Amino acid sequence: MAYRVVLQKSDGGFSVSCPGLPGCWSQGSTETEALENIRVAIREYLDAVEELTRGQDVRLVEVAAS
Repeated sequence: MAYRVVLQKSDGGFSVSCPGLPGCWSQGSTETEALENIRVAIREYLDAVEELTRGQDVRLVEVAAS
């Protein structure tokens, strides 16, 4: 699964967010570290969503990307 992320240089290194997952962001000293950290944050975000929706009538829909 691929997600768009926004990487921004900051005083302390890099901050990175995932606009498609509100509140999902991370940071790192280097670009590489920030990108690895956002991968972890995205996994944890998706795990939390899975837990919060367990037992509910959840459906998957496919959307063609433009």
